[in-house]
Amino acid sequence: MTTPSQSAPVTLPSVQAKGEWQPRVIGLDLSLTSTGVADAHWALAARPGKRRSHERLDWLVGAIGLCVKDDADLVVVEGAAYARGAQAGHHELAGLWWLVTQHLWRHRVPYAVVTPHGRTIYATGRANPAQHLPRKERSRAAKGMVRSAAIDRYGVECEGPGRYDMADATILAAMGLDWLGYPTVPVPDTHRRALEAVKWPDLIPATN
Repeated sequence: MTTPSQSAPVTLPSVQAKGEWQPRVIGLDLSLTSTGVADAHWALAARPGKRRSHERLDWLVGAIGLCVKDDADLVVVEGAAYARGAQAGHHELAGLWWLVTQHLWRHRVPYAVVTPHGRTIYATGRANPAQHLPRKERSRAAKGMVRSAAIDRYGVECEGPGRYDMADATILAAMGLDWLGYPTVPVPDTHRRALEAVKWPDLIPATN
């Protein structure tokens, strides 16, 4: 089977001629307990509840597949942060990451991988935006800053359980749209520099 990265590049419509058209870009913040899924207009958290092991992985891949489908122009997946969580569940999380990207590959859906720092830079302009706070407060504060960007900048509701996962996915989707030449709102260069560190698939962005 030909993978998206091996097939001929796809030229998307130019930004000047797009009218109401917009690429369908999905952001995925993969997690075993609460996976964030978003596009330019909505966000949700896929939460498997008490499912564990193979049942949990199967449920999550199915839920993600229903959201992505085969008509996505691009999926932006957050890379795994193995330094977090005191090494808990990393073996299974790696399995989820490969199962999801394998699903995308099989269905010829192009995808890009963004590091957690890249996502935070695009949202806030800094990889560690809460560095001025006490160490124990930094992680939650940074999550809140990313969530504020998702809500205030893009108008996507990120409420309730999984709100931070929804916000992360919203930022990832926004990154993909920006790279393709269809940003929903202007973003400063201090934030957009995060796009340069991403290995994007063989899609030809719209002409700006």
